[in-house]
Amino acid sequence: MRKGLGIAALIIVLDQLSKWWIVERLMRPEGVDGTPFYTPTRIVLAPFFDVVMAWNRGVSFGIGNNDGAWNAALLSGMAAAIVVVMVIWLRKAASPLLRMALGGIIGGALGNVIDRVRFGAVADFLDFHVAGYHWPAFNLADSAITVGAVILVVDSLFAGRVSTKNVDHD
Repeated sequence: MRKGLGIAALIIVLDQLSKWWIVERLMRPEGVDGTPFYTPTRIVLAPFFDVVMAWNRGVSFGIGNNDGAWNAALLSGMAAAIVVVMVIWLRKAASPLLRMALGGIIGGALGNVIDRVRFGAVADFLDFHVAGYHWPAFNLADSAITVGAVILVVDSLFAGRVSTKNVDHD
């Protein structure tokens, strides 16, 4: 369980550091006297990748992204409940890969909860696009949740399990 929680803690730290850097430094650089002098909204890094400043008040991919008075509290509560279930699952997880996946999901969910508590929304800033079509902006926490979920699905579909069914051999 320690390794899974260690991964969760690492994800939280890296996620919050990256968001701090984007929100407080890159997207709000200040002059010598501390006053902001330039606030970029998009920084083009490659023909397919930009850094943007987007505030997501909804869930994944901006679903429900509105200024509802209870959005941050409701979504944080739901995320906390999911984290509790994931920690219980983590306690029972046998494989290192499963513990890593659960740790990623736990860390990502808590990283986004921290944003909702601090800002009332989740800071998203990674923007991938092709031919004018943009994938919804996301962050490191979202990536950890997605990778963890994919690992869980792959593990459940392809991991070798010993069948407990009785087989009649004639």
